[in-house]
Amino acid sequence: MMDGFVPKRVFFTKGVGRHKDYLQSFELALREAGIEKCNLVCVSSIFPPNCKTISKDEGIKELKPGQVIFCVMARNATNEPNRLVASSVGVAIPAEAGVYGYLSEHHSFGEAHEKAGEYAEDLAATMLASTLGVEFNPDTAWDEREQIYKMSGKIIKTQNTTQTAVVDKNGLWTTTVAVAVFLMD
Repeated sequence: MMDGFVPKRVFFTKGVGRHKDYLQSFELALREAGIEKCNLVCVSSIFPPNCKTISKDEGIKELKPGQVIFCVMARNATNEPNRLVASSVGVAIPAEAGVYGYLSEHHSFGEAHEKAGEYAEDLAATMLASTLGVEFNPDTAWDEREQIYKMSGKIIKTQNTTQTAVVDKNGLWTTTVAVAVFLMD
């Protein structure tokens, strides 16, 4: 049976772009993230089993202009002066080898970097915990649930990649992106 397109490696990146045009602000955010030269195919939220996380620098070195890459992307934009905009990708990786994890995308306005990141991380961890049968109260605070998840021994790692930005006073389009980029071997 063919293995299909199961990524073997992933890296996380982020960026912000500002411009008078919406599309150009998005391109500048991708440029800051280092993935502007690729054709992006956004996929849903499964972190492949046995997928190795590598550094952004290591991952970007492997990209070629025009290459089609699969990614999970959180993207947000506004041109409302002085508005805080955020994009975050959270990840939850299971302890057991060969089991898939979860990625989540979160896009918000008015949320500080830490809050947006924790929310994305919480989303991914909660999806994984419910899949693995970890019992928890969804109404408890993230800090408490994070401890329950990790103490269960079923979730080994959670993290987030978050980009926030404040729109300038003149209302330039401001786009934030947070991206998990998958690499095939």
